Amino acid sequence: VLPSPEGPVPSVSITEIRQYLRAQSIPFHDGYSCLHTPSLFTEGRENQPSATNVPYTLFIDKTTGSFLCTATLAEGTWQDFQANVELRHRGVPPASSEEPEEDTRRAREDARCVWDRSLPLWELLDEDETNETKAMFGISLVTDATLKRFGVRYLRTAKSLVFPWFSPRDATLKGLKLLRVEKKGDAVAYVEETLPRFDSYRNLFGLPLISRRDTELVLTGWELDALALHQATGVASLALPRGATCLPPALLPYLEQFKRITLWLGEDLRSWEAAKLFARKLSLKRCSLVRPGDLQPRPLEALNQGLNLTKILRAALPASHKSIVSFRQLREEVFGELVNTEQVAGIKWARFPELNKLLKGHRRGELTIFTGPTGSGKTTFISEYALDLCMQGVCTLWGSFEINNIRLAKIMLTQFAAQRLEDQLELYDEWADRFEDLPLYFMTFHGQQNIKTVIDTMQHAVYMYDITHVVVDNLQFMMGHEHLSVDR
Repeated sequence: VLPSPEGPVPSVSITEIRQYLRAQSIPFHDGYSCLHTPSLFTEGRENQPSATNVPYTLFIDKTTGSFLCTATLAEGTWQDFQANVELRHRGVPPASSEEPEEDTRRAREDARCVWDRSLPLWELLDEDETNETKAMFGISLVTDATLKRFGVRYLRTAKSLVFPWFSPRDATLKGLKLLRVEKKGDAVAYVEETLPRFDSYRNLFGLPLISRRDTELVLTGWELDALALHQATGVASLALPRGATCLPPALLPYLEQFKRITLWLGEDLRSWEAAKLFARKLSLKRCSLVRPGDLQPRPLEALNQGLNLTKILRAALPASHKSIVSFRQLREEVFGELVNTEQVAGIKWARFPELNKLLKGHRRGELTIFTGPTGSGKTTFISEYALDLCMQGVCTLWGSFEINNIRLAKIMLTQFAAQRLEDQLELYDEWADRFEDLPLYFMTFHGQQNIKTVIDTMQHAVYMYDITHVVVDNLQFMMGHEHLSVDR
């Protein structure tokens, strides 16, 4: 949930963070997306952290000031960090992370039950079942040794692969992701489910296999891609928890040790756009991108086609480009746009085929304005228009200045379920659970607002949740009526 208008995002600049650390005599290194300092939370520490012999396990996000200690998993805001420094000055031990909440605890217990019921694939009763299962997920070429190394299991009752999430601190099971295959005619769809729920699922699949000496990494958008990549090239590879949808800032500290990161997220234009966005978060100068194309499909597909994955990695393009380029450098990009004209046109609406003829699709960096008299259905239409994209993985931020969020969410939930839930309340939880997994966020403003506060909140949301679609409903409520005569 984004901060409410009463207390806007308390922003802090990187300069203020550095000045504060120097004033408190806390040593720090400048990293790629975080500052590294000795932890306030590790046991047996001296009163002052000194630069000698202390591992720098506390990471402060340069954009938001939030911190994470990878040794104790204590985390919090910049204000929490300052409060803990004050406590330390008074000789009080810092407030470390408390017991997990009830929901988290229950999710972990559920995950443990599923994990105990699942089996390694090679331990299934007969070889035919193993081969059929592997073929179903397209991983016939992935060896048992690779599956074993990454700890992948199979849950027979749900016909799902099980990917574990182990704590980076003490290797306890914190959660897992289930992946099953659904066939619709000839098309194959993969359905994912996570324990705990998506918004608190912070797994970098493959993290326990990373050693401190690894300096190069490939980031993928899918667990099966990480398996294929590691098997074919031997390089350290991790999968992001929500694929190309978002890169949560809470994961950045775990990626600080790498001098070079290659992003190979998928095989369509959306994953290419996401890779460029994530590279900015990770620091452009250390990132390279694998451009999707016929000869550069996603890693699992490349393995299945017998392509040379090492060669594809070597051909990755640097993410940072100079301010002036020649056509020769743009040549591949232009060719990519010509080949993928449909994808370049944007993400199509599933519910509004007529709209696709008008707008072609939703493209980033464009503004669409809907006008019409009061009561003509603008909000009802826009909520379904945005929901359609959100259901396809477009991270959406709503600013509803005219009607409150509860009413808006009720409209959207009804449109999502495509039925009147008032008449079938027993279905409410089932639909609400599915609705909750959408990458959808609401600003908590209502009525007239200071434009700077609103834009600050939007920027914060873009960094935190990789928002690519913002809805403002409606502009005159946000600006207040007295502005309209001055500057429409």
